[in-house]
Amino acid sequence: MAVLHTWGSTLVHHPHLHCIVTGGGCAVDRDEWVRCRPNFFVPVKALSRLFRGRFLAALRSAYANGELKFFGALEILKDPGWFAEHLRPLQKIDWVVYAKRPFAGPEAVLTYLSRYTHRVAISNRRLVAFDERGVTFRYKDYRTKSQDRWKSMTLSADEFLRRFLLHVLPRGFHRIRHYGLFANAERSEKLNRARVLLGQPPRTVIAEPRTEKPSVPCSYTCPACGTAMLIVRVLLPQRTARGPPVRIAA
Repeated sequence: MAVLHTWGSTLVHHPHLHCIVTGGGCAVDRDEWVRCRPNFFVPVKALSRLFRGRFLAALRSAYANGELKFFGALEILKDPGWFAEHLRPLQKIDWVVYAKRPFAGPEAVLTYLSRYTHRVAISNRRLVAFDERGVTFRYKDYRTKSQDRWKSMTLSADEFLRRFLLHVLPRGFHRIRHYGLFANAERSEKLNRARVLLGQPPRTVIAEPRTEKPSVPCSYTCPACGTAMLIVRVLLPQRTARGPPVRIAA
């Protein structure tokens, strides 16, 4: 499972992925569970370079197919030479890939990640003030190692909105993706097969019996949807209505 995050604590553009990967998988013939080696999952440096190569290859392909648009100061990248020159340094720097085991167990990892799956770039509790100076909010300074890591930042309203809108995904983009055993195609079958190979009973979902509601004759229908309306209670007036008092001139 991969979850996309695009923001840092100060709302700057900081795209990164949080991924949960099983420590093994079914063999090709699905007759055996292949485990990763003890105390070793994947070679992180090799994975970093592989991810860098795949990402840059996809970026060049999108550029060649005319799928990238450049505006403002980036219009210079419309020239193929400038675009290639812009990507050249990215082939030499290290792309960060970090992997570790779930020390507190899989449940703790899922609990941690579930807090961020449907969040926006900033929560209301981090907003401090909005006045003539702009928007003031709290952020965590990760470079500070002391306990006093929370600081305040004030941005103009325009800059605050610009940073916030950087993290609104375009239409058609998905923040969460599932792969492997958790991919939508044949997910139930794959997970049950994995449970069998791991010595766990297959998961069965017991459907609750459906109870049909008794039909109630009704002569009233909703004018909006046409569904029959059921009269629950009729409220009668408690007193006779009267008109407003009439003022009599002296």
